[in-house]
Amino acid sequence: MTDQLMTDTGPFLAALQQIVGEAHVITAPDQCQTYLTDWSGEKGEAPLAVVRPKTTEDISQILALCHQARCAVIPQGGLTGLAGGATVRGQAIALSMERLKGVIELDGDSATMTVWAGTPLESIQQAAAEAGYLFALDLGARGSCQIGGNAATNAGGNRVIRYGMTRDLILGLEVVQADGTILSMLNKMAKNNAAFDLKHLFIGSEGTLGVISKLVLRLHPQVNGANTALIALPDFASVTRLLRYAQQELSGLVSAFEVMWQDYYQIATTVGGSRAPISAEYPLYVLMDMQSANPEQSAEQFEAVLEHAFNEGWAVDAAIAQSHADAEDFWALRDAVSEILPHYAPTINFDISFPISRIGEGVEQLRNAIMEYDSSLTTMFFGHVGDGNIHLLVGPIPNGDKAIEHAIEKRCYEITQRLNGSVSAEHGIGLHKKPWLSYSRTEAELALMRTLKQALDPHNILNPGKVFDL
Repeated sequence: MTDQLMTDTGPFLAALQQIVGEAHVITAPDQCQTYLTDWSGEKGEAPLAVVRPKTTEDISQILALCHQARCAVIPQGGLTGLAGGATVRGQAIALSMERLKGVIELDGDSATMTVWAGTPLESIQQAAAEAGYLFALDLGARGSCQIGGNAATNAGGNRVIRYGMTRDLILGLEVVQADGTILSMLNKMAKNNAAFDLKHLFIGSEGTLGVISKLVLRLHPQVNGANTALIALPDFASVTRLLRYAQQELSGLVSAFEVMWQDYYQIATTVGGSRAPISAEYPLYVLMDMQSANPEQSAEQFEAVLEHAFNEGWAVDAAIAQSHADAEDFWALRDAVSEILPHYAPTINFDISFPISRIGEGVEQLRNAIMEYDSSLTTMFFGHVGDGNIHLLVGPIPNGDKAIEHAIEKRCYEITQRLNGSVSAEHGIGLHKKPWLSYSRTEAELALMRTLKQALDPHNILNPGKVFDL
C-alpha cells in the first residue's frame, strides 16, 4: 500500500473522506496554507490533505488507515507552538483537532472538567470561572492554543510557580495509539496507584506517541483578583531573596514571579510602546502577583513583604497596582515580546531553564558569550524566574544567516549544559531544538525514548522526525 500511496493517493483520500466526510478532507493548496506552519515560523510542506475529525472514533479509524498505509500523521492543535512541532514534513496528512472542541462534563464535587482536545484554553478558563472555579494554566496564546496541544507539549506559562506545568493539571486522558487503538484513561481521582500511570507517556511527547482526544482537568478554587507589584532590584541575589521571603510570608500564594533584566525593560518601554511605571535605570525588575479570594484583605500582608524588601535593600523602587488597569499595564510590559520582535527580526528565541540558584551567573555568561561573538547584536533577557525559566531574544541576525544562528546557539547551549540547565523549559523540542537535545538528555535517556517510540509507533507514522530521529 505504501507504493500505491506514493503514486496514487486517490483511494487513500477517498477512504479518509468516508471516515470524516468530503468537506473535512482538505486538499486544495490555498485552503491548506493556514496549516503549513506554527508560530515558530518554520515553513512546512504541503500535506497530502488536512483531515478534520469530529470524534475519537474518527481519529481511531484515521490512524488505523494511516498505520496500514504507512502514511505519516502530523497532529495539529492551535498552531501556536514555538518549536516547529506541528510542521508538516514529507508525504503526510495534517490531523487538525479544531472540530473536537467543547466541555463534555464539569464535575463540581470532584473539581474536574472533561473536555475535547481541540478546546481553546481561554474557553476552558471561562467555563471554569462561570462554575466558580479556576483552571490555572495561562499563557499568552490562550485565545488560540488548544488544550490538547498544551498537554502534548506540557506547556508552562505564567502560573507554574504556584500551580505547576500542564502535567500537574491533568488527571486523565483519552489517547488514540498509532494503530488506532483507543486508550480510555479518563481518571478523575487525585489518588490512583493502580500500576503505571500511562498518561505521562503522552503528556509532553509532542504527538510522537499517540493523539490525545479528551482530557480530565484539575480545577482549583476561584480567585477574585490579585495584588500585583512591579519591583526594581539591584542584583540577582536580591531577586532570589525576595522570592523565597515572599513565598514564605504569603503562605504559597505567590502565583507569578516574572523577572525582566534592564535590556528587556528598556526596550519594552520604548520600542515596545509599554508604559514605564518606574524608571528604566535599574538592573532588574520583578513582576510579582499574589492571587487570592479577597485581594483587599490581602493587601496589607502583600505590602508588608515589599516594605521588608526595601528595609533589607532587596528592592530599590516599586509600583503597586491600584486598579485592574494598572495590573494589566504591568503585565503588558512582560508580554511586550510580540511588539518588540518585528523591530529586531530576524531573531533567535531561546527558551531555557537553570536551577534558580544559577540563573544570575547563567545570564551573565550568556550575555558575555553573545557579545564576544558579535557586540552589535541586541540581547533581551526575561522569564518566569520563579520556576527557573529564562527567555532570551537575540537579534537582528545579519541576513538571517543560519551559520551565525547555529554558532550563537552552540555557545548558549554549551553554557546551559555546563550549568545543568535545559535547552527547552516550556516550548518543547519539535524541529528547532532537535539538534541540541543531547545537551540536556543522556544517551541512555535518548535510547529509552527511542525504545518507547518503536514500541508504541512501530511504523513511525506519528509526527516523524520531531524531537529525535530513530
